[in-house]
Amino acid sequence: MKAIHAARYGPPNTLEIVDLPKPIPRQNQILVRVHAAALHVGDCFTVRGRPFVIRMETGWRRPKVGIPGYDFSGVVEAVGDDAKDFRPGDEVFGYQSGSCAEYVAANATQTAIKPSEIPHVEAAAIVTSGLAALHALRDVAKLRESQSVLINGASGGIGTFAVQIAKTMGAEVTGVCSGANVSLVRSLGADHVIDYQTEDFTQSAKRYDCVLDNVENRDLSEMRRTLKPDGTLICNSGTGATGFAFWMRLLKPLMVSPFVSQTLCRYISTPKQEDLHQMIQMVVEQKVRPVVASQHRIDEVAGLLNLLEQGHTAGKRVVVLSKPSLN
Repeated sequence: MKAIHAARYGPPNTLEIVDLPKPIPRQNQILVRVHAAALHVGDCFTVRGRPFVIRMETGWRRPKVGIPGYDFSGVVEAVGDDAKDFRPGDEVFGYQSGSCAEYVAANATQTAIKPSEIPHVEAAAIVTSGLAALHALRDVAKLRESQSVLINGASGGIGTFAVQIAKTMGAEVTGVCSGANVSLVRSLGADHVIDYQTEDFTQSAKRYDCVLDNVENRDLSEMRRTLKPDGTLICNSGTGATGFAFWMRLLKPLMVSPFVSQTLCRYISTPKQEDLHQMIQMVVEQKVRPVVASQHRIDEVAGLLNLLEQGHTAGKRVVVLSKPSLN
């Protein structure tokens, strides 16, 4: 099978298009012919092997998989003995490392049936970013109707989903983005949009029940100022800091939180089949729409990862593996 692959950690330009053996699904897996794979900044970490802690999952000395991508949508080709919910020919989407390849052996518990009316490109775009937004607002913030939420980085992959999910939960939503993306964020249903290039949202008199910070480019004290006394700050960015500064940014909210009335937290979003069902149902019901900024060929993955590392991207970037088969 064709795949984009790196045998060692390094910058994205170490990736090469190679021919690899087609994976064999284990008992609890399904073999999927990938039609589309969505990328996010976390894929940059797996390629570089940095921050170093990521190697606990990806391999200490060299990549165990070496193929970027976790989010996929495609068609089932073979089924393991224990993956009883799936049949060859099923259209599916889900989460599995190594999705930027013609085939992926995916865990059945992190895969769901894709409705035929949802294109593969849109389904792939939902997985990591959509679930991260859902888990932050539903499970961590426990957002309730009429509460106020500010989303910093509202035009990004997670942010575009978070704006829409918060609206379905009945919240009053304020999005923060660049001037170029104000109209996009407003079109997603945000009640208020702040252009960070012309207005400092941390200096506003407005206080929020919840702040989802997908950027983390402001000091913790500034972000706390945007919260109500019993508000929740959800820190959710792995970019922009390295070395000791990375660890300080990672740990500081958790160290401060026990000593203040506000909740300052981080979280881990683990894809589950039932949550994939919930997300895709919201798309079918047109309560949420994936924002696909661009589609790319497999030979454009290295450049795409460089772009994602720079930030300031709107929506999701998706790699098309089998364009003629897309619906």
